[in-house]
Amino acid sequence: MNEILQYVILDNTVMAWLICAGVIVLVFGLRKFFSRLVSQLLFKIIKQRSWKIDQKAFVQLLLQPMQFFLIITITLLALDKLTFPRALDFDVYHVSVRHILDSVAKAIFIIVFIRLLRRIIDFIALLLEQRANLAADTNENQMIVFFKDFFKALLLVIGILLVIRFSFNKDITTYLAGLSIVAGALALAARESLENLIASFIIFFDKPFQVGDLVKVQTITGTVERIGLRSTRVRTDQKTYVTVPNKQMVDSIMDNLTLRSMRRADLKLELSLQTAPDDLDKAVAGVKAILSEQVISSYTAFLSDITPTAFVLHIEYYTATIPVADFNKLRQKVNLAILRMLDDMNIDLAGENKEVLVRPPAAPAAAENAPMPTNSASAPVEKL
Repeated sequence: MNEILQYVILDNTVMAWLICAGVIVLVFGLRKFFSRLVSQLLFKIIKQRSWKIDQKAFVQLLLQPMQFFLIITITLLALDKLTFPRALDFDVYHVSVRHILDSVAKAIFIIVFIRLLRRIIDFIALLLEQRANLAADTNENQMIVFFKDFFKALLLVIGILLVIRFSFNKDITTYLAGLSIVAGALALAARESLENLIASFIIFFDKPFQVGDLVKVQTITGTVERIGLRSTRVRTDQKTYVTVPNKQMVDSIMDNLTLRSMRRADLKLELSLQTAPDDLDKAVAGVKAILSEQVISSYTAFLSDITPTAFVLHIEYYTATIPVADFNKLRQKVNLAILRMLDDMNIDLAGENKEVLVRPPAAPAAAENAPMPTNSASAPVEKL
């Protein structure tokens, strides 16, 4: 029996062939067990990070690529312990069979490993999507999908370069230089798109506004309905749908009206110069009384200026962040109450007064020196 096990076949003993085949068969038969064991171990490590994910979904996501990875890895390690048969060491198109098999094995290992990493990226994206779904803002889902596709494409490029380097023994520095030139040319051609893309990342991480916020950018005021990778969609108060580039949303001065802590209302009253100082004092007190009766956080009213045409009464008050319709109703209520108070106090608002003087026609030149009659009356003055 020992002689049979020590019998040499293709430069390797029968025992070596049996051990190699036994390891491969064992791994192939227990691939599901080992893959599930490794996946569950990874799940326990991930679970300690307080991620909430179903264990079954996690295992099913990594089970198949983990099986291929374990089988390929153990098979290559087992075959590497054998001596390559000299009978198979011949050239095909000036390339040895040993070199061809070694290149194919490396390429398969790289492909399987890259495939496993792509599944891990899918798993991480699944975790991030579940966390993003707990938040009110859904913009993170768009960024997660983008980063998932970006890193998967990057892994694909890295896998191709690794195959070129280890399977074909080619220097990849020239390929990297070529890729950098192509990337630079594409970056110049799509400069504005890249600027908007980078701006979308700034919006994603810095969060100056979110979907549903009322914002004002330059002359555009409206509600943010969607934040994309290139532009932001805003529904204006005219119910139009405006597309604003993300670069403009980041570079311009943007006022997030939703984040204000209060609403402010200003009112400037110009009272007639015929108003007595006591009446002005009563008017200011009356305005304060009206404001104190409303649902207003703080207010102020004072005589701010005296101009050649009017007494200027400045009124300013703040309310909570109530809806715009309710805020406009409150302003109207306050304005009407102030007008009624002024009417009751017989205080007029300042207006433009014009005086028109009506004079008689000029006397003839011969009668310029004649005395004016004593009973002549001056022309009446009409005021408009």
